[in-house]
Amino acid sequence: MVILGSTGSIGLNTLEICRRFQLPIEGLVAGNNLELLQEQIDEFQPELVAIADPARIGEIRHRRVYAGAEGILQLLEESASSRVVNALVGYAGLAPTLKTLNLGRNLALANKESLVVAGAFLERTKIFPIDSEHFGLWYLLNDRPFRRLVITASGGAFRDRDPESIRRAAYAEALRHPNWSMGDKITIDSASMVNKLFELLEARWLFDTSDVDAVIERRSVVHALVEFTDGSTTAHLAGVDMKLPIAYALECPITEPILEPVDLLGIGPIAFEEIDTRRYPLWQLKAELLARPRLGVVLNAANEAAMAGFRKGRYDFGTMADKILDAWRRFRGREPESLGEVMEMDKEVRRYVLTNEE
Repeated sequence: MVILGSTGSIGLNTLEICRRFQLPIEGLVAGNNLELLQEQIDEFQPELVAIADPARIGEIRHRRVYAGAEGILQLLEESASSRVVNALVGYAGLAPTLKTLNLGRNLALANKESLVVAGAFLERTKIFPIDSEHFGLWYLLNDRPFRRLVITASGGAFRDRDPESIRRAAYAEALRHPNWSMGDKITIDSASMVNKLFELLEARWLFDTSDVDAVIERRSVVHALVEFTDGSTTAHLAGVDMKLPIAYALECPITEPILEPVDLLGIGPIAFEEIDTRRYPLWQLKAELLARPRLGVVLNAANEAAMAGFRKGRYDFGTMADKILDAWRRFRGREPESLGEVMEMDKEVRRYVLTNEE
């Protein structure tokens, strides 16, 4: 297989599964953590390697190293693997997703943004999600008729803060996730609840339904629930460990535990809470986003552009959310009809946010 994003958390967990099941690696793609990438190269001996910065190719000890966005696509073109794991972060993961699907490969997808911005235009039968919520839904469904799908959210860094004080929060405060340590982008997206809006869109495309919602479950033990047509509801409980969905995405022969079973007597009480738009103002976009899912490109582009200013300290958390909502109102009147229009809208939305930063 080829692993895009091998030095991130999903990539590291994927390589752990590869060790356990002795799965061969043809290609590794990483960003700037070249020291760790070199360790992976030495252990797994891939035929192909790609990194983000062309100027740093000389730092990698390997005979076939590609670089930059085009380098990733060239690596995919020259690979022979039937499966690609896309764990890249952000909109940058879309082009490799498109290339993988155009090559007819199976895609284990952890890059949320691919489905968020272009789900209408992807060959979704070739996609298996690497995401605890969507894996949980898939695990529960078994082709039975359902009424509603529900995914859970931790609530992020500000789940217990007064809504007014959240508006004034700085970047470092939004990174203090109460449950675990993740990459900066997904942690900020969890604090704003954008991450859960993304996951609702993913579920909409993966399971072909707009009957999907989310609730807060603070312990992050319940990942997904399915309300079936017969009136019953089932829940998927598992430890917070991505190796389980990864193992299924890679079609490993699972004849022994991947995770330790949940300690039912040790986890304490489980409760579900509504996602409050006073604390998470972006959640007000949920209904329209599910009704008009092609507008995911607007949400994603506005979010990435506004987050860049927030990261640089140009404004506070509340202003970041305001900018996203402003861009939504500006561009919600049109929906892309092709991949070309998706890419053009992405550029337009980013320009709009960046030119209105003052």
